[in-house]
Amino acid sequence: MQVNNIPDDRTLLDAMRLGDERALGKLYDRYWMKLLSIAMNRLNVQTEAEECVQDVFIGIWRRRESIVVTHNLGAYLSAAIRNQVLNRLAQRYTKKHNPEFRPQKDLAYETADSGILAKDLLALVENTVSILPEKCQMIYRLSRMDGKSNKTIASELNISEKTVEGHITKAIQAIRKRLSSDITIILWTTLEWYVNSKIKN
Repeated sequence: MQVNNIPDDRTLLDAMRLGDERALGKLYDRYWMKLLSIAMNRLNVQTEAEECVQDVFIGIWRRRESIVVTHNLGAYLSAAIRNQVLNRLAQRYTKKHNPEFRPQKDLAYETADSGILAKDLLALVENTVSILPEKCQMIYRLSRMDGKSNKTIASELNISEKTVEGHITKAIQAIRKRLSSDITIILWTTLEWYVNSKIKN
């Protein structure tokens, strides 16, 4: 459907599948600002955010003949850019801990196409945490959701920092056991590192 001779997303997608680069350009012009805003909100580095947006559109062009958009294109691209950001954060984390790391450029599209999105991952984590012992739940949430340091939690609950660490470790082990694929483990590890990096000591 077209409004005022402006092609809609479906029309542009169909044209792109046939190799029309102009259709890709129109989709880029339509969505790049929105995607850049999402990436900048997470990465806070302009060049990295721009690269993530470019990678999203390079990815859909390369997959133009097989790409499946089950919802609207805007939602698909938003999921793709968020997963690109997670991929970039995973690169930061892994480079810090493994100098021999090699980026996995297709991770964002694998996760987007398989429906593994950040919100689904967080829901799985919450479901796992909710069945832990009450004190373990409380300490994990104080740490990872409220952003409190182990020292602060220990002081508030009148327990040792070692005890706090033990409960957090128990929760992390339960979550890792619950995750069923390498991709979800990578994404969760990235989220865990990102949240942990924001916690003030």
